[in-house]
Amino acid sequence: MDSSSSSLLLRRYRKDRRNLLDFIISSGLITDIRSSSDIDFDSISADYVLQCVQSGGGVLDVSRATMKHTDESIFPTMIQSKSGDSFFLLSEPDSAGSPPGRAPPPVKTNHIHRDNGSEATVSGHDFVMNHSYSVPSSSKSTKKMDLPSIGLPSLRTGLSDDDLRESAYEVLLASIACSGITIHSLENTKKDKGSRFLTGLKNRRDRRHIRSYSTENQFENIDTIRVQMQISETMNECIRQRLMQFSMRNSHVQVDLPQISIELLSGIQQNDFLIERSYTQWRKRQANVLEELFSSVNYPEMQELGILLDKIKNPEEWNVIMTPAERVEVLQAIRQVASSLSSIRSTSQIQGSSSYWNAGYHLNIRLYEKLLFGVFDILDEGQLIEEHSEYLKLVKLSWRTLGITQKIHDALYLWVLFYQFTETKEMLLLEKANLQVQKVLSTDYKEGNEEPYSDNLMCSIDENSTEIKLNLVQAIFRSISMWCESKLQDYHLHFNEKPDFLRRLVSMGLAVGTDYSGTENEVKVTNSKATGEVTTFKVKFYIERSLESACRRVDDTINLTSKLEKKHPLALLASELRLIIEKELTIFSPILSQWCSDASIIAAVHLHKYYGEKLKPFLVDVSLSEDAISVLSAAHQFEHHLIQASNSLFISDIDLYQIDKICRPIILDWLISQHERIIEWTGRAFHLEVWEPLSNQQKQASSVVEVFRIVEETVDQLFRLSLPMDISHLQALLSIIFHALDGYMQKVVSQLVDKNHLYPAPPPLTRYKETMFPIVRKKVVETLLLDEEVDDKLIGLTGSKLCVRLNTLQYMQKQINILEDGIKSSWASAMASRYSGDSKIPLETTEFVHTENESVDELFVATFDTIRDSIADAIRKFCDLIGTRVVFWDLRDSFLFRLYHGSVEEARLENLLPQVDSVLNRVCGLIDDTLRDMVVASIYRAVLEGYVWVLLDGGPSCAFSDSDIPVMEDDLNMLKDLFVADGEGLPRSLVEVESKLAHQVLNLFSLDAESVIQMLMMASENMSTGFGSEIQGQRSLDDANTLIRVLCHKKDKEASKFLKTHYHLPASSDYVDTPSYESTPKSPLGAEFLRSASVRWGEKGNSSFRLLKKRFQDVQGGSFRWT
Repeated sequence: MDSSSSSLLLRRYRKDRRNLLDFIISSGLITDIRSSSDIDFDSISADYVLQCVQSGGGVLDVSRATMKHTDESIFPTMIQSKSGDSFFLLSEPDSAGSPPGRAPPPVKTNHIHRDNGSEATVSGHDFVMNHSYSVPSSSKSTKKMDLPSIGLPSLRTGLSDDDLRESAYEVLLASIACSGITIHSLENTKKDKGSRFLTGLKNRRDRRHIRSYSTENQFENIDTIRVQMQISETMNECIRQRLMQFSMRNSHVQVDLPQISIELLSGIQQNDFLIERSYTQWRKRQANVLEELFSSVNYPEMQELGILLDKIKNPEEWNVIMTPAERVEVLQAIRQVASSLSSIRSTSQIQGSSSYWNAGYHLNIRLYEKLLFGVFDILDEGQLIEEHSEYLKLVKLSWRTLGITQKIHDALYLWVLFYQFTETKEMLLLEKANLQVQKVLSTDYKEGNEEPYSDNLMCSIDENSTEIKLNLVQAIFRSISMWCESKLQDYHLHFNEKPDFLRRLVSMGLAVGTDYSGTENEVKVTNSKATGEVTTFKVKFYIERSLESACRRVDDTINLTSKLEKKHPLALLASELRLIIEKELTIFSPILSQWCSDASIIAAVHLHKYYGEKLKPFLVDVSLSEDAISVLSAAHQFEHHLIQASNSLFISDIDLYQIDKICRPIILDWLISQHERIIEWTGRAFHLEVWEPLSNQQKQASSVVEVFRIVEETVDQLFRLSLPMDISHLQALLSIIFHALDGYMQKVVSQLVDKNHLYPAPPPLTRYKETMFPIVRKKVVETLLLDEEVDDKLIGLTGSKLCVRLNTLQYMQKQINILEDGIKSSWASAMASRYSGDSKIPLETTEFVHTENESVDELFVATFDTIRDSIADAIRKFCDLIGTRVVFWDLRDSFLFRLYHGSVEEARLENLLPQVDSVLNRVCGLIDDTLRDMVVASIYRAVLEGYVWVLLDGGPSCAFSDSDIPVMEDDLNMLKDLFVADGEGLPRSLVEVESKLAHQVLNLFSLDAESVIQMLMMASENMSTGFGSEIQGQRSLDDANTLIRVLCHKKDKEASKFLKTHYHLPASSDYVDTPSYESTPKSPLGAEFLRSASVRWGEKGNSSFRLLKKRFQDVQGGSFRWT
């Protein structure tokens, strides 16, 4: 703890101790007080008082309380415990060494100790006293202040702050008494129990803002002064009595300080004090005051006078050796010296001036300062007492005694107000100090020759080994200016929590600002008339110095912070500087702009330049790295924040960091590295996929979620770089996204199987003929094997896994929209930050941005619309495959090879509808709700295709008579009703459109054989001329392929005869129809034949028919298969 803090604590402790003891004694807790005079609370033991209270409010013996306090001050503090008595050490035990091995000597009382002829005996106990002893001061001037000293000449006699305070009170009382104002004795007025001191304080606090003292009641005002000066009532009584007697003899006569001291020494005796030590200290103070004044006027016989003063200081000689007559003789000799010196005219031209004004000004100024400090409430030092106006009026009565003029008073009052502000940080005091400094600067003090006199009160200041001479006012202004400068040059530190102080302190600093351009070590005060240029320059200086200090503090800790947070120092520095500029522009610049309109621009330019100097070496050979990205991002954000915060006003004053040019290749390199990473992770996610849904609610595969997470993470990382980007970077990003998503989708689609592989091989074409001889050996329908690769794919393409793949594609379709919107939003924000506030872009910026936006839109369309189209096509393929697999693979046995086989009545469609309904329920539970209608429609189309396949390619065991057609029509209608599902399924219109072909085929079967044969002849003729309506992969009612199959499956003798005669088809009774699980042959010979054959019916149709017949025989020796 430094000396200033120690002094402050000691002062507060002494004040609180007095108040508490006074409260305890006056509260009635003690029944009786034994004392011959008033109690001096500084000299009684608090422990003794508390023991009296604890004993039931017994008798308080003041003499015993004083004796105990003396013991406590001489001997170490003891603690009684079970283990024995202990005491506190003043030194550190470790540094003091081991304790002594022998017991300490017994304490002896009533032993007289002498030291250089000085002694002090207090109530039978020894008290050591020497000439250099002084009570620790509680006053403000002896503190090691933050506020620089004004440089008054030092006191030769070592007067303490308490000495000065008590002497100042004596001077004030003498001045009041000699001015004709009666200072009454307290004996007749102090009758009440309790303390007037504490009661007066309470009353003033409770009655604040209410005028409680009448101007006519001078005694009340004088008592207020006593309370504020912290003078005990006992001492006050003695002083008032003697000074009243003195004033009666010297009414309306100017007195000086030596006269007051001599008068008090003559009238106050030892029996006026409770203890001898207090009297000795008081007498020594009076002698020191006389010595200080006499030595200042260069009295020629000072050595002889010093001997007389030493006698006063020596307690043994004064109290014991000298007789009363000798003491009177000493004081009379000193009085004569003082009278002769006071008669010497002062060098000032002020009326009534004394030689002590100039010679003892350093003491007079200190005493007057103590009086001015009395305007502050001792219980709340940041507030003025309510009666401060009356207080100051009484204080002014001491002007003639102390040589104070209006100018000196105004300057010292300014000093006192500002000093108290520095101690309490009370805004009200700073406001009053601002008003006071304006008063000092605006008042004309030339009247009455005040200015020459005050200019001669010199202060000496040692600065940089050079002594600077200043008059008192200049010294006060310089001290305040230096304090203000020290704070304003680092206002980021000192006004961080209380920025309101800054405005008033800048006003103060500019008002008392000093100009060191004077010659011969002179300091000129630049008053409020200073030019605006000087004011602007000083505020600019404050801004730059404060920012330098703030940056220096950041720079001192940035390396350590970098190691702890594992971030590059330049990145951290940019973040810290951003916080500084935010605080500067939002808190401080609005205040400083009152004196400097460009305050915000100055701050922005300074920080931009500061960081630019740090950043420049880093940018020389910067390359792609984590540090480079973090630093460039932080630098870009910092610069952009400066531009926006200052409304781009400072751009013309700086050189931009050119981060955009530096970042362009670095961002591209980063994107390239991310592209490789994304492709690798996408492939890994697909390879590990097992195509199971994530949950009942999330029916897509986990791999697609991982793919989009990687893509979105890359997008976020790019825009979180906060680096300036252009369209080339967007193009690279979209290219990465396209390759990642398209690559994943292509991998999913590559697992598809061509649905044509799922169609069963059509049985051989036969003509209907009933079996005549059942025991005859029949032919078996041949089957073909699937390719091994196709077979492996089909094993993994179960219905549930197909649904998961389909859901995955639908999830991609949804997420692409979200991804696109997110990228557009981030890009718009990046571009807005890039161009906002930038005044250095060309005039054609608007057209450039518009053109760039069009290019950006084209990029988004080319990328995401292409992916959407590809996904939509893949979804259609998967839907078709699901429908085809359900009907032609999963339901092959029960549907294709059971429906209408043998007999229509025995193998109707209604027997198969529960299986179809079960499949529909299972599929709808596996797919996403948005895909339900599409997948169900695909299954419906596949069921209709299978139904038509049964009608046309059902094989030898499928033949339909005319009576079967209505039944089959009913089956088809039931199938449509199943998919309509009472309005909860597919739309009726869609169901009707899709079933149109099936109805038309049934209509062909309802025709007679002759009509179908005629249609076949016409279709053959159209095929030969190239006008056939057959479409690749689709059935048509008027093509020969369909019509021949109708005749093959028709129970009609004429149709059978026609097929036997013209096509030599075998009878259906010759075959055993077994189901085939394999696909169609790779070379559909029958279809190829029909597509190449030209069949003409009519008058010239014989040659065409013979050609068609020959081809039938060439293809497979009379046994022909149709596709």
